[in-house]
Amino acid sequence: MAGGGETHLHDLPEAILSTVFSIVEDTRTRNCMALVCRRWRTLERFTRSSLCLRGNVRDLFLLPTCFASVTHLDLSHLSPWGHPFLLHHHHHHHQHEHPTTEEHHHHHLIALLLRRAFPNLTSLTFYARHPSTLQALAPQWPGLRHAKLVRWHQRPPHHPHGADLAPLLAACPSLDSLDLSQFYCWAEDVPAALHAFPAAAASLARLDLLSPVAEGFRTSELVSISAACPNLRHLLAPCVFDPRYIDSVGDEALVAVAANCPRLSILHLAEPSAVFPAAHAPNAQPDTEGFAPHDARITAAGLEALFAALPLLEDVAVDLCQNVRDAGPALEALSERCPKIASLSLGGFHGVCRAAGLYLDGVALCGRLESLRIKNSADLTDASLVAIARGCSRLSKLEIHGCKRVTESGLKKMAGMLRSTLVDIGISRCEHLDVPQSLRAVEPIRDRIKRLRIDCIWAERELEQLPLSFEAAAGDAFESNEMELEASEDSDADIIDFLDVADDPADSSTTRCRYSEAAVNHHWAGNGCSRNGIGALWCREWKQLRHLSLWVPAGELLIPLADAGLESCPELEEIRIKVEGDCRTCPMPAQEVFGLSSLACYPKLSKMTLDCRDVVGYALTAPTGRKDLSSWERFYLHGMGDLNLYELDYWPPQDRDVNQRSLFLPAAGLLQECIALRKLFIHGTANEHFMRFFLVMPNLRDVQLREDYYPAPEYDMSTEIRVDSCSRFEDALRRRPIPD
Repeated sequence: MAGGGETHLHDLPEAILSTVFSIVEDTRTRNCMALVCRRWRTLERFTRSSLCLRGNVRDLFLLPTCFASVTHLDLSHLSPWGHPFLLHHHHHHHQHEHPTTEEHHHHHLIALLLRRAFPNLTSLTFYARHPSTLQALAPQWPGLRHAKLVRWHQRPPHHPHGADLAPLLAACPSLDSLDLSQFYCWAEDVPAALHAFPAAAASLARLDLLSPVAEGFRTSELVSISAACPNLRHLLAPCVFDPRYIDSVGDEALVAVAANCPRLSILHLAEPSAVFPAAHAPNAQPDTEGFAPHDARITAAGLEALFAALPLLEDVAVDLCQNVRDAGPALEALSERCPKIASLSLGGFHGVCRAAGLYLDGVALCGRLESLRIKNSADLTDASLVAIARGCSRLSKLEIHGCKRVTESGLKKMAGMLRSTLVDIGISRCEHLDVPQSLRAVEPIRDRIKRLRIDCIWAERELEQLPLSFEAAAGDAFESNEMELEASEDSDADIIDFLDVADDPADSSTTRCRYSEAAVNHHWAGNGCSRNGIGALWCREWKQLRHLSLWVPAGELLIPLADAGLESCPELEEIRIKVEGDCRTCPMPAQEVFGLSSLACYPKLSKMTLDCRDVVGYALTAPTGRKDLSSWERFYLHGMGDLNLYELDYWPPQDRDVNQRSLFLPAAGLLQECIALRKLFIHGTANEHFMRFFLVMPNLRDVQLREDYYPAPEYDMSTEIRVDSCSRFEDALRRRPIPD
């Protein structure tokens, strides 16, 4: 430029630079940008729209006052987590009594400070253990548009119905969205509160009631809620569909909801035990053909009436533990009556796609679908999947769960037909799809898939063999590397060294694999592939896979993961491992470790969720010959220190008989080895002296104990979950020097 000066980013006009700042979403990146100069700090604070506060509420002097532009505030992570933070920590034993005058002034003071720091809030999330929290906070922002309440503790039994929600609805009449998906309350509370404040109820456009601990709404309650909120566009609710119960939800309830709320675009109705099986009593298992023991009171005719009354539907989920038979005509009506439908989730539906002839039928006619989930469909076959792929060519997300007649061949054909769009796939509990078969089925989209969930059984008989026949795998690899082989002078010699095909063409099935280890290592290393046992003689790279979710039965190992075909995932960032089973009747495996260290082969893996909440065992004492939960924690967490994790969410195993989910000494010692860890969330309790193990972790910045299981412990006389114990640990954590 003329003048010879250099042009910097901060030379941009204020309006353009503000736009650039507002595009950046990552919190740490924004914090680094704010350290450049005072101008950048001012711009970053001015363009910050959402904020999640962490820290202890007693440290009010640390409350930030430079985020006046924030509109979305999350207070649900304030520590001590789960305690009513508006109550003074010296008076937390009065949490179920009426607040004293001193406590009332304390409530008011904290609420005023929050109002002064965040004057422009339109969205608020907080832990509402006691109505006094709502009574103090809600009036500070009368223009609030979105509210999310969190509570895992028991509902105070002496409160009248609706008392927990009344302060919020009374103070915020223009509320647009109410999220109770993590708020434990009684089914009777919601209709009572909505009818007591008709202006706020009529203002609601989004209502999420799908809580894992809810018992489900019956017909009268569901119809009452829809009548109180005629302008709803999004409704998510757990329902009692079991016909053995009085007032269970059936066709008449669906028709009434549609008549009361004609503007619905998202409708999710589910049996709680179908969505959250661990939080409810186990259901009767389907029979050998895949049908549930009972038929629902919902029929195809009722569904057709529902879809005809709701033409704006875009997202529908109906998840049942009972049978809905011959659902195909209803789904054809959905395609015809609801032209905007893009997401569909069906549980317990049969006849969704017969695929009996050349013509498409059922869900295959919903050509605009982008997301499809089919669960426990007894007659879904390979032909059905192919027909769905023909008709629903826009599908980017697919999940099949508990479909007994689906095999590897049909799913593989479907994946091949949807190769240009399908990037998110889940395979759960399908009888003919174990882990190796599932991975082979998604082979056509291996280079495109971004999210993969395989909640299947590890099949040892399959893992003892190659995931693909050697000759087929080698052929695929050679074809994909044809140019490299042609350019290599000794490639043919290498192939001859380790492939020996029978001379007799009629005996081609006896193809043998005779290899020279030196030749194999030379050839595959030249193509960027590592050799880790016979299962890695070819390179199967998942180029875009970023999220992986696994389900593993209690006592099984994670080590076969690489051998099954998931060895090379260069972009994998996040993994979720769900372990489930009863360890009280499960012998310890021959190998002493679960196999977390095998995940070190993923270079970008930075976030892990290790969910052992449904691993049940002995918490304190075990009979002779049995292991307690501390031994199982050592088994599952061994090797954690070998991973370069940034964030970890850990649900410890539990003893349901005493409702205890606590961190044991081996777990504290093994978690301490994760020296790169910055965020650690333990969804349970821990003794204070175990927590102090974490102070030696140099990069650890954010630690939290969350009692997010129901019912959360009310009182504990040990050093577990005490307010003062948590506060002392946080003080020690904050006093340490942080490298960055």
